[in-house]
Amino acid sequence: MKKVINDDSGKFDFQEYIENLVQKPEAFDIEYKSAAGGFPGSFWDTYSAFANSQGGTIVLGVKEKDDCIIIEGLTEEQISKYKKDFWNSINNKSTVCVNLLKEDDVLVGDYHGCALMVFYIPRANRTQRPVYRTTIPYNGTFKRNNEGDYKCTEHEIQRMFADADDTMPRDGRILTGYSMDDIDTDTLKQYRRLFSVSKPNHPWLVLEDLPLLKKLGGYRIDRETKKEGFTLAGLLMFGKIESINDPACAPNYFPDYREVLTENPNIRWTYRICPDGTWEANLFQFFKKVLPRMTSVLPKPFRLENNIRIDESPAHVSVREAFINCLVHADYSVNAGIVLEHKVDRFIFSNPGNMLISKAQYYEGGESVCRNKSLQQMFMLIGSAEKAGSGVDKILSGWREVNWQKPYVEEKVNPDKVVLLLPMESLLPQDVKEQLIEIFGKEIENIGYEKLVALSIACAEGEVNNDRLQYLIDKHSSDISKILKDLCNLGFLYATGKGRGTKYYLTNSVGNVATSGGNVATSGGNVATSGGNVATSGGNIATSMDKKYLKKEKLESLIMNICVDFTSLDEIASIIQRNIRYLNNHIIPQMVQEGKLERLFSDKNHPNQKYKTK
Repeated sequence: MKKVINDDSGKFDFQEYIENLVQKPEAFDIEYKSAAGGFPGSFWDTYSAFANSQGGTIVLGVKEKDDCIIIEGLTEEQISKYKKDFWNSINNKSTVCVNLLKEDDVLVGDYHGCALMVFYIPRANRTQRPVYRTTIPYNGTFKRNNEGDYKCTEHEIQRMFADADDTMPRDGRILTGYSMDDIDTDTLKQYRRLFSVSKPNHPWLVLEDLPLLKKLGGYRIDRETKKEGFTLAGLLMFGKIESINDPACAPNYFPDYREVLTENPNIRWTYRICPDGTWEANLFQFFKKVLPRMTSVLPKPFRLENNIRIDESPAHVSVREAFINCLVHADYSVNAGIVLEHKVDRFIFSNPGNMLISKAQYYEGGESVCRNKSLQQMFMLIGSAEKAGSGVDKILSGWREVNWQKPYVEEKVNPDKVVLLLPMESLLPQDVKEQLIEIFGKEIENIGYEKLVALSIACAEGEVNNDRLQYLIDKHSSDISKILKDLCNLGFLYATGKGRGTKYYLTNSVGNVATSGGNVATSGGNVATSGGNVATSGGNIATSMDKKYLKKEKLESLIMNICVDFTSLDEIASIIQRNIRYLNNHIIPQMVQEGKLERLFSDKNHPNQKYKTK
């Protein structure tokens, strides 16, 4: 989604806009091109890739080399020529099949004395995709991945064309050679029972099986060709698994539910439900088996409506809607299965295919574009699906109501998948909030919601970065960069690294040796925290009270002076007031490898491990 940065007067601030862009190197949604030798031909590859993915920004006059952003700038003559070349080319079908841009999507401005051109490429809607170069779609369609632009396969392009055809839902495809023998009658009976509970007076309930399937979209007659038969939706919902997996139907179909309720990385799952030959693994049976297990861990409220106890919370509704969305939006022609994961702190829903709307439209809600409309109707009639885009609204609002971190959706490629993450973690845990108050004072509560979330993550996880915050707050990456920069200017955070690798740490617990306390006794000596000097048996290290963080060399020198005798990681972290995970992941192992420290035990993961200056 395009975000406009304004200065205090309300005018567009080009300098600030570019400042936020160049803070990270080329990424999924940003591409830099030098354009020193002319309007780049590769521009149109990236145009196609952004249009077929989630949109993005192309900047001319900038190049990236060895992870460094180099601002070259453009001359007035180049800008004038490139503008003319661009508008002539984008409206020429031999260059690209569709023009998605308006005049205000092309910006020209000055950045520290260098003139640049910026092109905002929106995501094409599903009826416009595939967006391709020249007049041949099968040789000029691109998509975006983490490495840049890649040329789409013929199968990917065919699926885009199929999604673009809104006259025929994907699950309405008539299958050849199928009969009632391919339908599991027990599944159909169970569905009838739920249908009658949800809508007891519905006229379809009195129909025989085949007429009912026709009404549901499980059996169809093509008016033009007169061809008739069971549909993809009918088999997926009610079919026998061997019939579903037949090459004529959905050979890649494989619904998989995994519980991973352990932190042990060597255990792949603690419980699993997948097609194993002991049950008919159609969508209806999969839904019936898995949903109760997923929702059993959610807190149950106690409330009465019309003297009837209601055990379902908004979080239960969120999980159910996410589950149904996963099933009805899947592209069953992709070589990937449906995977649902229940981990200790989150649910993950993964379905094959691409999103039919943009991420911005997804989060805004109210947009109803469904790939499998018959499946959607089948679930809706048993009270388990929403239409008119309200399903996403319920997912987001239910999670917000229990104060858990915001659901996050992303697209992945090769194979194409849509992944929805529902974190079961509080956005602002009380203990973290109390810790922030203890560090910075009561006024921290008035800093603003987004800034408080950033500080909470830095406090709870030891660090925070732009990508992590995009999971949690509904802001563009450039806006998040500004929030993090403000927190640095206010003295709450300090930054290390550059570009997309920039990480931010609390100035108190990660970057500032000085604390407000008294003395911390250790085996290596005492640390006087009120005066600014760190006294150890190995000597004195002067630390400035007004510094927010130490350079790496200073930090290592400090650790080496502390570790005159074998000292534990807990003691080191306590003395220098740095996060244990930060030390354990980034500092101590490198010092051991460089021969600056030695371990007490050869096993680096020994529970009683200690370190000594070598």
